[in-house]
Amino acid sequence: MKSRRQAKLLELINNRAIETQEELTAFLIKEGFEVTQATVSRDIKELNITKTPVKNGGYRYTTLNAGDSVKSDRLTKIFKESVTLTDSAQNIVVVKTLPGLASGACEALDAMDDLDIVGSLAGDNTVFLVMRTEEAAQQLCDRIRIMLR
Repeated sequence: MKSRRQAKLLELINNRAIETQEELTAFLIKEGFEVTQATVSRDIKELNITKTPVKNGGYRYTTLNAGDSVKSDRLTKIFKESVTLTDSAQNIVVVKTLPGLASGACEALDAMDDLDIVGSLAGDNTVFLVMRTEEAAQQLCDRIRIMLR
């Protein structure tokens, strides 16, 4: 449940301009999670989320740069706990996850900054990745399978 909640939290802050923990808590409750502000605060700390300034003078929660090792470790953990299988068809990679965890897995894949990934799309339990070549797709599947061991 924690991995699913944290994946949803990452999805929310990436798709909305959330300024406070109270807002984030309300969005998570609306999504069906039973959370308190203290739980959200711990998740923010564990995921190494920070507030950054926005143009209107306010702030919003954001993830740190993809190269940040703490974030990468957390995303790798979410990825390993959520992915159930991966396969490729030509230059497309399909990554299946537990229900509700595709966004977190997709965020981890995006954070890899793999230049062979042209684009990614996450649903509820499936991530689609468009790769530059069939060979790159197969290599990514192999890397994912090794990570999941």
